[in-house]
Formats: sequence, C-alpha cells, structure tokens
Amino acid sequence: MKNLSVSLSANPAASSGLDSFVSIRVISARTCLTAILILLLVPNAFAQTDFSAFWKKFKSAVVAGDKAAVAEMTKFPLSMPYEIKAVKNKEDFLRRYNEIFKGETNAAQCFPRAEQHKESDRRYDIYCPFKETPNDWENVPIRFEFELIKGGWRFVGLDNINE
Repeated sequence: MKNLSVSLSANPAASSGLDSFVSIRVISARTCLTAILILLLVPNAFAQTDFSAFWKKFKSAVVAGDKAAVAEMTKFPLSMPYEIKAVKNKEDFLRRYNEIFKGETNAAQCFPRAEQHKESDRRYDIYCPFKETPNDWENVPIRFEFELIKGGWRFVGLDNINE
C-alpha cells in the first residue's frame, strides 16, 4: 500500500487521470440513478393530477359495482347530504354503498352519460338526475364531489343541491 501511494505521488499526472476516471464513473452512476428515479416518479405525478384518467377508473368501478375499488378511491370521512351522517371509514362505506350510489340516483346508470364539471384545478363535480327521472338531464341535483388531495384524486362528498 505504501508503494502505491509513493508511485501515485511520484507521478501526479497518473493520479489525476485515475481520480478523473473514478469521478466520471461516480457521476455517471448518479446521473443514471437520478434519470431512472425521475422516469419512475413522473408518470405517477401526471396520473395523480389527471382527473379524466381518475374519472374513467372511478366510473368503471361504480358501473361494475366494484365496491372495494370505489372505496380505495374515496377520502374518509365522506361528506353526505344535509342531515345525513358522514361515512366514517371504509367499513361504513361498504355497508352504506347502496345508499350512496343507488339512493336518490342510480350512479351506475348516470355516470356513463354524466359530464365532468371543473370547479377548480383541485375540484370536479359530477351531477346526476333523480333515480325516478333518469332521463331528465335538465334537473340534475345529485352532486358527486371529487378533490385532488396529497394522494391523488378522491371521491370526497355526495350532495343534493336542492336541500
């Protein structure tokens, strides 16, 4: 080891070249690692902020009756219409699923035709007609509320705007 130090000090040009080579390899490895991390994280960042992609997934889950998938896309407590108790957690949501999606409106029937209403960059609403008048798109008082939170888009509330 002593001879190696001496030979490197005796020839500063060789030491400098070796150090440069090692530095370049370290920088290249860090650059590659950084690039890989960016590629892995960027698509998720876009997916979390794209309401249309979220809405397509949420709508499909409701139409299919996939309660567990819908619950995973919901923020708790879930706000409910005036004088109706909020949905506390996933278990409460699964128990009250029909009340939420088949109560005053038939969400599975409404969602394929419903339009997205952008309230802000972080909030969208979907409006549906009453269950008894499914084709009355002039009167759509049932509002499903969605919000962009830290973990992405979530279903955050149900409201009857007539109440």
